[in-house]
Amino acid sequence: MTQPFGRNQVSVLAQPDFRNVASRAFDAGHTLPQLLIDCCQRHGNRTAFSNLGQSLSFADIDRQSADFAAYLRHDLKLQPGDRVAIMLPNLLQYPVAVLGVQRADLVAVLVNPMYTARELRHQLADSGARVLAVLDNFGAVAQEALPGTPVEHVITTRVGDMLRWPKSLIVDFMLKRVKKMIPAFAIPGAIRWPAALAAGSKLPRVVSSAKATDTAQLQYTGGTTGLSKGAILPHRALIANVAAAEQCFGYAMDPATDDFVICLPIYHIAAYTNLLFTMVHGYRAELVTNPRDIPGLVATLDRVKPAFFSGVNTLYDALMNHPDFAKLDLSGLKLCLQGGTALRRGTAERWKQLTGKDVVEGYGLSETSAAITYNRWDAPNPVGSIGLALGEVEISLRDENGVEVPPGEAGELCARGPQMTTGYWNQPGETAQAFFDGGWFRTGDIARQDAQGYYFLLDRRKDMILVSGFNVFPNEVEDVVALHPGVLEAAVVGMPDEKCGEAVRLVVVRRDPALSEDDLRTHCRKNLTGYKQPKAIEFRESLPKSAVGKILRRELR
Repeated sequence: MTQPFGRNQVSVLAQPDFRNVASRAFDAGHTLPQLLIDCCQRHGNRTAFSNLGQSLSFADIDRQSADFAAYLRHDLKLQPGDRVAIMLPNLLQYPVAVLGVQRADLVAVLVNPMYTARELRHQLADSGARVLAVLDNFGAVAQEALPGTPVEHVITTRVGDMLRWPKSLIVDFMLKRVKKMIPAFAIPGAIRWPAALAAGSKLPRVVSSAKATDTAQLQYTGGTTGLSKGAILPHRALIANVAAAEQCFGYAMDPATDDFVICLPIYHIAAYTNLLFTMVHGYRAELVTNPRDIPGLVATLDRVKPAFFSGVNTLYDALMNHPDFAKLDLSGLKLCLQGGTALRRGTAERWKQLTGKDVVEGYGLSETSAAITYNRWDAPNPVGSIGLALGEVEISLRDENGVEVPPGEAGELCARGPQMTTGYWNQPGETAQAFFDGGWFRTGDIARQDAQGYYFLLDRRKDMILVSGFNVFPNEVEDVVALHPGVLEAAVVGMPDEKCGEAVRLVVVRRDPALSEDDLRTHCRKNLTGYKQPKAIEFRESLPKSAVGKILRRELR
């Protein structure tokens, strides 16, 4: 029988010492700042991250994150455990900001930069964030969202703030004056990113005193009530996930020669753990600010010639559909990962044909600090599998009462191990429902296991819609639509979509006969980020309901 990935495998024990850095840190009970500061100092002047033609060394990350930590703790008077929200795309500011937050013993709250004001307001209020770091491009959204939230301080940054002059000036001028991508905003008392780092550089250094069990991060995910909820991720959970990746993929690449491309947004847990993995092991990573710019991404792949690439099914398709992709020299590719949504067989076969490399599929959630299963990169895998359990992860398939199902039968995929969330922030009821006795986290997904130990997803949470790897919970969209005065009732279901895997379908009963599709789309654009907006809108005279009046989404599906 094929064994799950784990530290007892001979191939792992035979590997060079650097491949087990996170594993040793986990065993020693270290925290993220202890691990990352040590790695930054060990890798010193090696390039850590590049973006828009500018690079930062590990020593730069160490120094600037220390400056940011000092500013947060000494100048802003934050206390250990306070939350700091980070609303940035993939820029050089990101690794500096998150390590600065961690080494100041604060809690990082990673925010989707495409959020609307309504979505941002909820996350800031729910997390109790005292500080928001935001890119100027989203300053107008932040200005609208801030009133009534606990945020006391705002740090604003431009795309060009980490670039050399004159490129910094040119980039910011083009974004603001030519492309009109920075709407006007005014946030009284906001401080600029360069000023914050400059102030911090003159202040005493902060020495972290956090414990491995302390909260490092709140990772927001969709809520069954329609509101997003913060999964509490301790330091040990995130380090455990990096350690599991070491055991799974450590032998696939060499930091002395291989580069990463991180194009998935870092606020997403999968990309965030990619960032941690590269820092821990001394890889150079190219940060892609806008992966929707497919011509730009193709050019980046041509220039960087990465050994590592991670994406979702729709991104793989978009790349292969670009006319210049087939011309690329991707002979250096060693590892191509995919998760967040089901990998289509046609996509995987075409990628293999064009690049010579398999797309390796895995499975994970925000609540599990990213992946808990992955297929093998070094051996054939069963078609349609989400892989084997990663090291330290226990998986059990259970019925609705929490009883383990017999071998070969389908059950809810439940997981236990150090990577798991300890619960939801200020949500004791949701936390209680998320676990079976014994600490088994309920993913809500139905799976089966074959005789070789591989897992196969059969069904997902009955109502959740997966749009290009992002969770959309119908209740949230329905709640937003119901705010429109012309709507009497609304229901949301998923529908197959060639580009996104699934898309949102909205069914509405009008209160106002004059209500139009354009009216609803304008309303949704104001209140929902892009992937949550309905692709199809249908008007009906009534919605199917149960005997007690509950809308029956299954009948609509």
